[in-house]
Amino acid sequence: AYDVRRNLRMVESLFFVIVLPSALYLMFGALMDYGDLPAGTGNVSGTIATSMAVYGATVATTNIAGTAAVERSRGWGRLLALTPMRQSEYVLAKVVVALAIAALPVLVVFLVGGLTGADIGAPRHWIATGLITVAASSVFALYGLMFGMLFRSESAVGAASGLLVVLGFFGSLFIPLTGTMLEIAKWTPMYGIKGLASWPQLEGMTTGTPASAVQEDSLAWLIANVLAWLVVFGVLAMLAARRGTTRA
Repeated sequence: AYDVRRNLRMVESLFFVIVLPSALYLMFGALMDYGDLPAGTGNVSGTIATSMAVYGATVATTNIAGTAAVERSRGWGRLLALTPMRQSEYVLAKVVVALAIAALPVLVVFLVGGLTGADIGAPRHWIATGLITVAASSVFALYGLMFGMLFRSESAVGAASGLLVVLGFFGSLFIPLTGTMLEIAKWTPMYGIKGLASWPQLEGMTTGTPASAVQEDSLAWLIANVLAWLVVFGVLAMLAARRGTTRA
């Protein structure tokens, strides 16, 4: 509860987590003529709302996990060792905080989207999309943890969050990709998360233009992408933690 309150008081971080994704949705979705065009069980604005929710959630989990790693490297872990709190409880608390903060941009973007004409489908589609987005964003908790363990500075965590813009581009969050760029994007970490989050509405369809679905991804491929990057970030975070321990 303390950690949640502390993160909610960090207004500058919440701007990039909550306000920016909603503003990007309005720019690329609600204010565009093609927003009302049909896409899956909803419309194009609905797909853009999902994309921006994914972006906000991954920024949130990256920041929380990265900051946790920096905290521990600066002695917070040793201080907690003097308390009755076990290591597993500390990790669980950070996971809960990360997912709680990640849920905020999803709720806000979907609220703004619902008020401005975004349509994902039936209420169950909205709920499923939100839950998948929050759960899948946990992959980027390991990504943030990796950066925090490797560089042990808040500026490195900020750089990791900035890099999410590039990963978001390859994940087709901001503009639809086609051809060679789309084939490259399929191997990047944000692509699988965005595909899974959009599955309740699009069921694997990808839009080459705002009006037409030109390609279909299998559910197995999207799950494999997410699991593969979960393993990659997990292994790198573990190696970075071991390196830090060796140096100590």
